Amino acid sequence: MGVAAGTPIVHATLWMLGAIVSFSTMAIAGRELSAELTTFQILFFRSLAGFFLMVVLLSRTGWWQLKTRHFGIHLLRNVTHYGGQYGWFYGIAAIPLAEVFAIEFTMPIWTALFASLILGERIGWQRSLAIAIGFVGVLVMLRPGFAAVSPAAVAVLAAAFAYAFAHTLTKRLSGTDAPMAILFYTTAVQLPLALLPALRGWTWPSLSAWPWVIGVGAAALSAHYCLTRAFMLEDASVVMPIDFLRLPFIAVIGYIVYNEPLEFWVFVGAVIVFAGSWLNLRAGARRKPSS
Repeated sequence: MGVAAGTPIVHATLWMLGAIVSFSTMAIAGRELSAELTTFQILFFRSLAGFFLMVVLLSRTGWWQLKTRHFGIHLLRNVTHYGGQYGWFYGIAAIPLAEVFAIEFTMPIWTALFASLILGERIGWQRSLAIAIGFVGVLVMLRPGFAAVSPAAVAVLAAAFAYAFAHTLTKRLSGTDAPMAILFYTTAVQLPLALLPALRGWTWPSLSAWPWVIGVGAAALSAHYCLTRAFMLEDASVVMPIDFLRLPFIAVIGYIVYNEPLEFWVFVGAVIVFAGSWLNLRAGARRKPSS
């Protein structure tokens, strides 16, 4: 029996596809900006562009959406997420895009664990199997690089852990706070965090780099909005494995735009990952049948 088109899990999948496109756009913008700016400066301009975009959006849609009773959770989420962003952008500048995303795909494993500990979500045997299959796929994709693990790879792995914690808190906030509030506090908290370290060796982006500055900020907001909407519809342990599909997408982009080789094992692993993601979707659909 197939998954009904109108069920929450289908809608969550569509929002996650939007997040995949947004994260890939952000990766390309970060790679382009790394030729001129330090990682801290990229983080600052990302938050600055996102902050101004949020001011414009909230001026049109209403500032009432910022109401929250959980500012402490917003603060903890964004301090952790900022650390993850640093590791991610550092990796984007140093290693192939497909490798960054492949390492980052340990995140659903950590997310499932955090969701169980913090949100009390039940992972059941099917989801556990799906996550295990996805992890095997990641190991297959990373197999050629096991001999030498670079500092950038370690930074991306740490970023995946930080992201998992932040995404779990996003799921918790999505039950009480508006998506616009989560996005606004993301930029408002991370902007001052990025400013001080960015001042060291300060460099203004060139005229040709400003579209990438705007692009990285807009893509970051779009990615988090899509994630928040997906979390409002499904459990974190269901939503995050869908993100595995980012790998074949970014691998093709890396090949076309940056002439990065298409590793055979990356695609073998992607097939395994897809199998795990589909099993996870089926498990979620059985748990929440349509009425």
